[in-house]
Parts: sequence; C-alpha cells; structure tokens
Amino acid sequence: MMGWLMFGALALAAALVLAALRYPVKLWSVPATALMLGAAGYAWQGSWSLPGHPVEPGAHQVKIDQDLIDLRDAMFGKYGTYAWAYASPADAVVRAGTPELAVKVWQGAVRKVPEDVALWTGFGTALAEQDGDMSPAAQMAFDKAFALSPNHPGPVFFYGWSLARAGRFDDAKPWLEKAVQLTPEKASYRRALVLRLLAVEMQLEMARQRQAAQGAPQR
Repeated sequence: MMGWLMFGALALAAALVLAALRYPVKLWSVPATALMLGAAGYAWQGSWSLPGHPVEPGAHQVKIDQDLIDLRDAMFGKYGTYAWAYASPADAVVRAGTPELAVKVWQGAVRKVPEDVALWTGFGTALAEQDGDMSPAAQMAFDKAFALSPNHPGPVFFYGWSLARAGRFDDAKPWLEKAVQLTPEKASYRRALVLRLLAVEMQLEMARQRQAAQGAPQR
C-alpha cells in the first residue's frame, strides 16, 4: 500500500513540475506513458509485502555520451519537441542500465508520430547501439528518416556515427563528411560535427600506421 501511495505522490510531483516548466499539454501523454510503464513494472515485479533493502547507487548504471545528447538536442530541438519528449525517458532507461527499454521507447515514438524525422533517427540509433552494428532493423529506421528529410544533417550524422561506434570507420567517414556539408556554416552544432569527423579520421590514420608498421621488413 505504501508503494502505491509513493507512486501517487510521484505522479502528482511530476504533474506540478511539468506545469511549472510550461511543458506543452499536447505532449503530456509522453511522461504519463512513462509513469504508467513504471506502475506496470511495479505491479508485475514489485514485492510490496516484503521489507525494503538498501541498494547500492549506480550499481547498474550506464554512462552515456552527454555531448552526443547535447548535439542531438541542438540538431532536432529540445523543449516542446517530440524528439526531446521521447529522448528524455529513453536516455533515462539507458542510464539505469536497461538500454533494451530505450528501443521500446523509440519504437512507441515512431508508432505515435510516424512522420517525425528525429524519432526515426533516434529509433535507428538505439537499434544500432543494441545490435552492435547497422542491423537490418536499424537500416530500415534510418532509411525512413532519410526519406522524410533528405537534406537534414541529423539522420546522416547519426547513421555515420553508429557505423563509427561499430568500428566501421571507413564506412562512417563519408556519412560524417556529408553531415558537415549539409550543416549551415553558422549552425551552433557544426563544430561538434567537425570534431566527430576528425576523430574518425584520426582512427583511420592510426589504423593505416599500424598496417604500415606490420608490413615493414624486420631488421
């Protein structure tokens, strides 16, 4: 019983925070869905009849690339956008150590708003991260994003960066170059894209140097 009272208090607090932040009413269904998923999980796995026990904080947490999150927000928008509304709970479950749930969040997002390029990009990125490479499912999601907005640098960049994270630097480089080309000179995030491209080029140069060293004749 105490657990459900705490959940009700949490829901009330969340509503007050959303109101204070002037969160768009039309997007309230997103945090509401997250709360309902939490309630369902508690009902399914919670043991309210057992005494609580302390849990070591951060024991299963996953560190994520905050710079990449900031870049995503800059490219697709933050407050008041579908991208930010769905990305926030997706990032939260990744930090909590359950990245597989992030895929579910993005999957629900594209079903809810199927014509949003940012959501398909997020879905493709999450799938590629989960699968460790550009799987057919991730490719399909990115293809949808490309079709929705062919000249947006966002899907192009995150496609290339997903390839880079899988170690496919040769494949990633042209996509990152294209993302930079599609980005306006005065865009706030252009420098960040260039730095990511330089990081991939550095990896390629290091690989070439290793290959050259391995092929050098022994003295």
